[in-house]
Amino acid sequence: MKNLALFDLDHTLIPIDSDYEWGEFLVRTKAVDETAFRRRNDEFFAQYQAGVLDPVEYLEFALGTLARFPRARLDAMRAQYMAEVIAPAIRPQALRLVREHQQAGDLVAIITATNHYITAPIAAAFGVEHHIGAMPEYDGAGNLTGRLAGTPTSGPGKITHMHAWLERLGTRFDAFERCHFYSDSHNDLPLLSIVSHPVATNPSAKLAAHAQSQGWPTIHLFND
Repeated sequence: MKNLALFDLDHTLIPIDSDYEWGEFLVRTKAVDETAFRRRNDEFFAQYQAGVLDPVEYLEFALGTLARFPRARLDAMRAQYMAEVIAPAIRPQALRLVREHQQAGDLVAIITATNHYITAPIAAAFGVEHHIGAMPEYDGAGNLTGRLAGTPTSGPGKITHMHAWLERLGTRFDAFERCHFYSDSHNDLPLLSIVSHPVATNPSAKLAAHAQSQGWPTIHLFND
C-alpha cells in the first residue's frame, strides 16, 4: 500500500453538513425544543462558516444534546436520520471517487470534525473502514455522557489525530509515496498544506481562492 487518501465529509463527500442536519432532524421530529435548539445550532453553524468556531464549545453542545437520550432511543433516531437525510444525500460520483482510491489499493479514511457517533454510519455507507471523528465519552452502559473524549478533530487537530491513527496501524505519514486530501473548507488548510496532493472539493469561496493561488486542483462532485 503506497498511497494514502483522506476525505473530509460534510460538503466534500456529501452536499450537506451532517452535524447541522442532525440538529434540524431533532427539531423536525420534536426531540428537542425548536426555538432554543435552532437558535444555538444556527449560531454555531454561522461561526463554523466564518472560521471562528470554538470546537470544544460546540462539541459540548452537540454531545450534551446526544446525552439527553437513552442509547436505544438514540440509536433508533440515528437510523431514522440515516434513512431520511443521509441516504438521499450520498451521490454516485462521491461513491465512485472513494472506490477509485480503494481499488487502487490506497489506504482510505474519512476524517471529520463532526462527532464520531453521528458520522460512523455515514462512513460505513461509503464502505470506508477507517473513520476519524470527534470521540464522545461513553459510560459503562454505553450511553453518551455529553463530554468529549480527547481533543477535537478540527483544523490542526486533524493532523494530530491522523498521526495517532497511522501509528495505531503501525505506519507513519511519511511512509506513503502520495497522500491525497479532499476537502471543501478553508478550516482544513492545516492538513491540506502538508499532503502531497491537496484537492479542493466543492470548495468554499475562501478555499477556492487559496487553491487557485497555490495551483491546487479543484473538483466539483455536486452542484448543490
